[in-house]
Parts: sequence; C-alpha cells; structure tokens
Amino acid sequence: MKILVTGARGFVGRNLCAQLNNIKEDKARCYGNLTVSEVYEYDIDSRPEELDAYCSDCDFVFNLAGVNRPQNAEEFMQGNFGFASTLLGTLKKYGNKCPVMLSSSIQATFAGRFGTSEYGKSKKAGEELFFDYGTETSAKVLVYRFPNLFGKWCRPNYNSVVATFCHNMANDLPIQVNDPAVELDLLYIDDLVEEMIGALKGNEHRCEFDGVEPLFQASGKYCAAPITHKVTLGEIVRLLKIFKEQPQTLMMPEIPKNSFAKKLYSTFLSYLPKEKAIFPLTMNVDVRGSFTELLKTTDCGQFSVNISKPGITKGQHWHHTKWEFFIVVSGKALIQQRQVGSDEVLDFEVSGDRIEAVHMLPGYTHNIINLSNNEDLVTLMWANEPFDPDRPDTYFLLVE
Repeated sequence: MKILVTGARGFVGRNLCAQLNNIKEDKARCYGNLTVSEVYEYDIDSRPEELDAYCSDCDFVFNLAGVNRPQNAEEFMQGNFGFASTLLGTLKKYGNKCPVMLSSSIQATFAGRFGTSEYGKSKKAGEELFFDYGTETSAKVLVYRFPNLFGKWCRPNYNSVVATFCHNMANDLPIQVNDPAVELDLLYIDDLVEEMIGALKGNEHRCEFDGVEPLFQASGKYCAAPITHKVTLGEIVRLLKIFKEQPQTLMMPEIPKNSFAKKLYSTFLSYLPKEKAIFPLTMNVDVRGSFTELLKTTDCGQFSVNISKPGITKGQHWHHTKWEFFIVVSGKALIQQRQVGSDEVLDFEVSGDRIEAVHMLPGYTHNIINLSNNEDLVTLMWANEPFDPDRPDTYFLLVE
C-alpha cells in the first residue's frame, strides 16, 4: 500500500510515519500480511505539486494536518476546513476513491466546557466536509474525534498539559496546577498509532458520541481509539514526582502492563536532557570488591550487582523469609548453601560463560566464592524485597 500522511511532521504524524516506515522496511512484523510500499509525507512547507502527485497515487490517506494555536481565530477555519477541502478536491481531481481518515477533536461535540469554540467549529466543518465527500464519491471515510493526546515527541508549552508537565519536571522547571481534581481523558500516542494501523487494515473502531464519550458500535458514524485513561492532574503530578526522584531513591513504582503509569513514565523519560540520562549509583567498596544497589521496586524486590576480587568469599549468612537469585555474568564462582542445623553442603559451580540463576533458599546459609586467581567475579543479584535496615532478616553463619 501507498500511504499519504498530511501533517506528517506534527506530533501524531511523526509517530505514525515512524511506524509506517518500520512496516515498509520490514522492521515491524506484528501486523500480519500488511505491507507498505511508500509513505508520502506531506506538511505545511511541502510543495502543492507534491500533494497532486501523492493524491494521484496513494491507496489510503491519513489527514492529520490542522491548526490548533493560530494567531487569529479565522485561521482555524482556513487551516482545518480549508486544507481538508483542498485535499479532497485533489483526490476527486484524480478520481482516487481510496479510504480517507480525518483527525478531528472531541471539541467538535461542543459538549460541556468546549461550548462553541472556533476550533471546535472548524473541526465540525471539516467532519461534515468529509462525510459529504464520502456520500458523493462512495469513498470510505473515517472521522476520528481525538481526546487529549500524550506521548514522546509532543511539543511542550503548546497544547498538551502532559507534555508540558513532563518537560518541565524533567528540566527542573516549575509547573502550575490550579485544581488537582480536574480529570482529563487521555489517549497515548502508541495506542493511537495502533488504532491508525488497524484502520489501515480495515479494523477501525466505530462509534457514536454521547457528549464527549464514544459509544462503540459497528455501525457508528464516527471512529475512536478504544484505550484511553481518565486521570486527574493531581495523579499526573504525583507520578511525575516519583519518576523524577527515581535516580535518588532507586525506587520504581508499580507500572502494570498497559497502565497509564507505564505510558506516562515512557513519556517523561523522552523529555530528559542529556545530563539526566545518566546518573551515579552508590558503590559500597571494600578490599573484597563492591556491592551496588541498582533498582528497587514496590512489590517485586530489588536488583543489585556484586563484584568480588580474586579468591574472595562473600555472604556467609542466612534469611528467614527473604530469598534471592545469584546470577554470575562474568568470572567463575562456587556458590555454597547449607540448611541451618544440617551438615550437608550444596555446591553450585557457575560461570559467566554459561549463565545460570541459583536460588538462595530461605533457611540456608550461603556464600559465593570467586574461583579465579586474577579476574573479578561479577554477580547480578535479585532479592524478593528491598533491603530494610531496621529489619534486614540477615544473620551471619559460616557455610563450612
């Protein structure tokens, strides 16, 4: 398929084109038999003759071009309705009845606080233009009303509060929250791109609207992405503060699959300046080597790295309830374990040449010995809970 994307260098266009080009270059193989042979990228500084060439040749159009922060209110209609008219007129000029998608906004519903804004009016006019075009030409028309969008590459201090908050928190700039209880309906850019590619395959989600809420139904006039998140400004700020403090606390909050927290963290990281993409860790160093905590989690334990000098033995302790994995990634080691009150010693000889994970069993005293005479031993360690200095659950006892 040959795909035309207008507004290709905007927030949505840039993300969509990146994935379409991944499909084109056979880097994204998770979309079944979908093939993309060309991605025509058209933006505000493209030449009119390019639009002609693309409209004469494309098999699908994503119309993402539009104006949302003009200097004059009249530019809303010119940028949103005017270009849409030019696009559809060019398709008609070449008799191209390929499917066309329009990025509209829930502001076109005029529901609640949106009233009858000039932006909403221009989007509504664009919608009607597309529907009339579909009736006239029998071309498939997909009109999407987007809620608030967020994700990487979104311009801060423009029209996305999430982008602004992420950018400012990442760069130690102030943010302003007048009412933490204000709730936003948020759509993550990767979820939107997945919906766009679904639409390309003919699997769009149809709906009608009850105010700003999409009511999904197969015969719906409109389209919408099915995965959104209702989140308060206060919750966004709370999570961003945790993310910002992570290099100091090493604590990773709970970020379940497909959760808003997971998507917000990815977004926050995309705004970090170069100097914050790297941060020091505290190495506890002595003559035996070093021990460094890497990452702590709320519910899934703690990760650390242990470096032992040649011939050194570390450990020689046991736990009531805590359990661990020792994973040697470089060097050769002997890991020994003995159940408290027993004389039987369990020996595990391991090496970074064949990486294995060894359970440190509760109720067993254990150690790790660097078998090399000249190389450091590097061991990745995971414990099922972060270290608590007030209740360490760690008791010295020699294995042998």
